Amino acid sequence: MRVVRALCAAGCAVGLVAVSRASDCSRTSVGLTPMNDLGAGFYLGQFEGGLYPGGVNDPPPAHEAEALLRAEAIQPLDQQGNPDPQGKYVLLSIGMSNTTQEFCSASGFEPCDPWTFMGQAQDHPDVNDEELVIANGAKGGQAAAAWIDPDQPNYNRVRDEVLAPRGLTEAQVQIVWVKQANPQPAQSLPSANADAYILLENLGDIVRACKVRYPNLQMIFFSSRIYAGYASSTLNPEPYAYESGFSVKWLIEAQIDQMETGQIDPRAGDLDYTSVAPWLGWGPYPWADGLTPRSDGLIWQCADFQSDGTHPAQPAEEKVGTMLLEFFLDSPFSEPWFRRKGGGGGVPATLEVLQIPFGTLESGTLDSLRVSDDARLVVRSQFGFSALEANLVEIAVRATTAVNSPQTLAISIESRLSQTGGSARVRLRNWSSGSTQTVHSYAVGNVEAIEVVPDVDADAFVQDGTGRIILSVRDSAVATFSVAGFRAFFDWVEIAVE
Repeated sequence: MRVVRALCAAGCAVGLVAVSRASDCSRTSVGLTPMNDLGAGFYLGQFEGGLYPGGVNDPPPAHEAEALLRAEAIQPLDQQGNPDPQGKYVLLSIGMSNTTQEFCSASGFEPCDPWTFMGQAQDHPDVNDEELVIANGAKGGQAAAAWIDPDQPNYNRVRDEVLAPRGLTEAQVQIVWVKQANPQPAQSLPSANADAYILLENLGDIVRACKVRYPNLQMIFFSSRIYAGYASSTLNPEPYAYESGFSVKWLIEAQIDQMETGQIDPRAGDLDYTSVAPWLGWGPYPWADGLTPRSDGLIWQCADFQSDGTHPAQPAEEKVGTMLLEFFLDSPFSEPWFRRKGGGGGVPATLEVLQIPFGTLESGTLDSLRVSDDARLVVRSQFGFSALEANLVEIAVRATTAVNSPQTLAISIESRLSQTGGSARVRLRNWSSGSTQTVHSYAVGNVEAIEVVPDVDADAFVQDGTGRIILSVRDSAVATFSVAGFRAFFDWVEIAVE
């Protein structure tokens, strides 16, 4: 995978300009239910929740089947758009300041910030690095209305400044991620003139413009905005950030309904994916109600944002970047083209035995660690050794590899804690010394994330003759000794051997 982005000319806008004021950190909730948790309930008693029709978070069968076909159809193309095993396919971002900050960087200059989506993807061993090119077309100040016509300057900028310098063409763009909004919204739902409806119309126009500029475009994934309750200006506060999720939901629903009934939605416009549009679906849905935990634990703290309470600071950029990376790695609609062919740079070792050296197992089994899904291993902490490790959780897995003369290990761990401010140590059994050796340490908090430890020298950590590997992950928290402690949630553990 090659990671590319646009270079920003001197003086270009970094975001939608607003008067700088301090965030309103007292507004830790606006009392709204995230759409993915609202389900079949209704916002304002009128607007059904869920990401897809019927109050559910998964697409209906026909829409899902089309997505699976398209995901498998994505293939390397030459500059003219012809199939070519030596060609490339492009995942392109389109959007505004928040989009480029979360996807790559605020300025667009190289290198991408390492905590953003592109920064994380560049170092992840499971991301396809042979055929996939990730390109950042988003730019500060370029809100939805700046992308609705295929002849608008943004599309020429992407062609000339993002794609062409890397030897790429518009014919090779096959996947797009869109995150959009408009500045200074004035009317919220349920008004018939609500800005959510204006954004819906804009998104429909963007879809058709993309299909004109990128004729081989197969799929567009959408995300709505993150929490804006801390906003200190009228740039795009709540409830408009929340309601942007309904704009996305209605757009996707309009395509589903049109393909089923033939009826074109009057606001979204023609979305026929056999002609004028690609397939449309949700990427990660990132809205949560401030400090009120979502069902998956997601929260937004005031410290996640810049001083205007609207634009993401590094913590928020990292959260969204991680959500994007996990989505593209794990979704069946993206895995065929986003993941490295044959696995993460090596052959996964077989997980055989699970032990809990520290902590109490509350739920889950070894099978919970084999696949990144909704099944998790949950362990409650126990008292540790010191005030620096007041509460501890440690899991250990024994794995076996059949790879002859292994050279390196790539370890992937997907986990979170029930609290912030934790740390984790990755340890391997050293068969030469007979001891357990720490090979990596990292911060871990209450947002699920994938930590990758690449290029570990396999020599001392794979037992000769048996191919056995013993890996442990120790989570700790700096805290007053507490009977309650914390919970650790482990979703996926992989040891790729090369």
